[in-house]
Amino acid sequence: MKQLCLFFFFLTLSLQAQFQVNGIVKESTTNKPLPFATITTNNGINTISDVDGKFSILSTIVISTFDVSYIGFTKSTVTVEKNKKYYAVVLSQRTNDLNEVVVPSENPALSIIKKAIENKDNNNPQKKLSRFEFKSYNKLILTANPDSIDGRIDSVFVKKSVGATFSKIDSSDYKFKEIIRQQHLFQTEKVSQYQFSNAKLKETILGTKMAGFKQPVYEIIAFNLQSFSIYDSSYELFETKYNSPIANDALKDYNYKLLDSLIIEGRNTYMIYFKNKKKRKASGLEGVLYIDQNNFAVARAVMRIKGVLDISGIHDFKYIPNDDLWLPSDNTFKIVKGKNDDDIKILGGTVQFDGDIKKDFKRRKKEASDYTYLLSQSNNFDVHYNTPIQIKKSSIAIEIKDDAINKPESFWNTYRKDSLDNRSQKTYLALDSISSKKRIESRIRFGRKIINGYLPVGKFDLDLRKLFSYNNYEGFRLGIGGVTNEQFSKKYRIEGYCAYGTKDGNFKYNLGMATRVGKFSNSWIGISYTDDVREIASTVFAIDKKAFKIYDPRPINISTFYNYVSWKTFIETKIIPKTESIWELSRTAVEPKFNYIYNANGKLYSNYIMTTAMVSLRWNPFSDYMQTPTGRIEVEKRFPKFTFQYTQSVPKIWGNDFDFSKIDFKTEYEKKYLNGQKTSLLFEAGYAFGDVPLTHLYNTSPNNITKETIIQRMTFSGKNSFETMFFNEFFSSEYAFFQFKHGFSRVTLFKKIKPSLVLVSRMAWGNLQKPEQHIGLDYKTLNEGYFESGIELNQIFKGLGLSGFYRYGPNQLPKFEDNIAVKISYVLNLGL
Repeated sequence: MKQLCLFFFFLTLSLQAQFQVNGIVKESTTNKPLPFATITTNNGINTISDVDGKFSILSTIVISTFDVSYIGFTKSTVTVEKNKKYYAVVLSQRTNDLNEVVVPSENPALSIIKKAIENKDNNNPQKKLSRFEFKSYNKLILTANPDSIDGRIDSVFVKKSVGATFSKIDSSDYKFKEIIRQQHLFQTEKVSQYQFSNAKLKETILGTKMAGFKQPVYEIIAFNLQSFSIYDSSYELFETKYNSPIANDALKDYNYKLLDSLIIEGRNTYMIYFKNKKKRKASGLEGVLYIDQNNFAVARAVMRIKGVLDISGIHDFKYIPNDDLWLPSDNTFKIVKGKNDDDIKILGGTVQFDGDIKKDFKRRKKEASDYTYLLSQSNNFDVHYNTPIQIKKSSIAIEIKDDAINKPESFWNTYRKDSLDNRSQKTYLALDSISSKKRIESRIRFGRKIINGYLPVGKFDLDLRKLFSYNNYEGFRLGIGGVTNEQFSKKYRIEGYCAYGTKDGNFKYNLGMATRVGKFSNSWIGISYTDDVREIASTVFAIDKKAFKIYDPRPINISTFYNYVSWKTFIETKIIPKTESIWELSRTAVEPKFNYIYNANGKLYSNYIMTTAMVSLRWNPFSDYMQTPTGRIEVEKRFPKFTFQYTQSVPKIWGNDFDFSKIDFKTEYEKKYLNGQKTSLLFEAGYAFGDVPLTHLYNTSPNNITKETIIQRMTFSGKNSFETMFFNEFFSSEYAFFQFKHGFSRVTLFKKIKPSLVLVSRMAWGNLQKPEQHIGLDYKTLNEGYFESGIELNQIFKGLGLSGFYRYGPNQLPKFEDNIAVKISYVLNLGL
């Protein structure tokens, strides 16, 4: 979902306040910054300094003075001077550290946090209340503060023999400053209704608008910037989960310090600073919790990550006296540039922060764009709780109403906390004009299609996968194919392809048509006819969407295929919550294109008919989905994911020759880390019983050719294939396969050499029932297991990489070099 936004390179927020005061808080003896000091203005605005001691106050009312306090230090009152915007505040340490806050404990902060953890269920609205609902207005902008940018025009003169000649004007910062003085770089608004009942939370978007787009990019709207609840055991900030500072086991991960006390909503609160104990997690979660001194609920929370990006999330609450409960009232999320040597793309490329080092490894001068930041602010209102609530379609986490993108200006004026200032109004006008002029929305549509492997041509999407491929049976496979798109019809579709093999000299083709019978569930019913070839014993999950690749390296050396001529009728649907499935009835005539005879009950078959009923289902129980006017999107891809497939022969129908069943299963797990590393786990298993010919058994995806030397066997590596297993070496009627991968962040060896190291280990076990039925091929079974491990060095240079694998265990070969496979890899970077 996050690949869509290359077109946002020109997009980027802050509230334009009439009065602004910036500064830093330091201690007098060491001159070191004081993080999370409390700053209170004369007009009642509260803020805190960040981890570097810096602070910023924005106000629509004149600020005449502000107080700075920090527990253990003497409070300082600062008078605001005209035309002075930056203040260095120095605090002196007191001897009576904890006179203001008396908590009987060796570490007072630990006692407070323990009580907050003990009282979580009593203070968590999602535990204490059976149901609640409220509306929320959110505004997200990308901008920079014009006053932070130098913005001078530097005229450069070159000396000549007589006088000086004007040579150049460096005006990039000036132009940037002039743009953001008038408008933000990007802006979007939405009004949502949140409903909670039966432990389920749903967001219904009533209205949404995005500068530059008649139809918003829904994936941007669905980005999960911070956890909804501060009480979740795992707190999520910018799509990364951390153990919460008030989780049941939080004390093993965090150190706590009592900073100060503060009055919020007329209630006394403790300010507790928390930070991860382990130094290696220095860029982990830290922040300040404001804990109510009476009920130990969280009255405010500041959560922060400081590293390559500086990310902060602030949760504000409103106290409800009748229920002794703090309900969420406002959220603020902000991203600014941290210290990073490499370019960083976030939100799928929506925002890019350039590295601090140039390509020649020299520290670069700070540019205007370094001051760019993203800010999202939400305000909750119209709160109701413990009243009857019925959540419709509760399996959908986010639903966008069909009319949400067409709301009149009166709708927005009703729900905005403050009317749009001149800068925000100009943002809509300017970006709408740019989008229209540069045809941004049509370019988005084009980009979406290309990413998924289609080239839109009028009412038809050309399938780029069908144009060209190569394998050892067909030779060069040349073809054309595709599917009608939404411009042709939103209710009907026609798809098909035609291909020709230069080596086998045969045409292959497919034609299908379908009609949509359910909009919300995106259900289609259709029929198709196919005459094509397929690799023998390959595991194919019908529900899997084949990823778009310019090349598919593994089939290059495959020579054992079977021809199949198939009629099928099918239903595709997402009607079951958090699933998508295909239900299919088919009749297939199979002809092996290699030396093979199948012996079933004494009868020999060189070709055969298979009539089957099949269901293929993918279940993503931990993912969240968004229902849009144009379809359903998986907005939060969480793991594990599960895929099931069951195939049953249908006897005595359409000339079926065999009685058999097949059960296939796959589960995937993936964990990404903030430092760029990733761990992936894959488990597959299959079980076929009854009379099943070799063409429809399992080969566990081999990818090694039978040649004498390692160099002769060098080919392209696959994604989840055994690189040391030879084609047609093993067959199974039942098998289990496990794969482990861990990818490290890219390492710079030389200027243009930045490989990505991946550790890989694979293993499989299997068995073949009734081996005497299969005549024609020599093969082995996986009864004792198969094991290989290796290293991938991907993207060494311009996408090219190398990998090496070693085969070991019971099926290790006698000659050492025969157990080694060296492969070439290629990763295409589209810059998305």
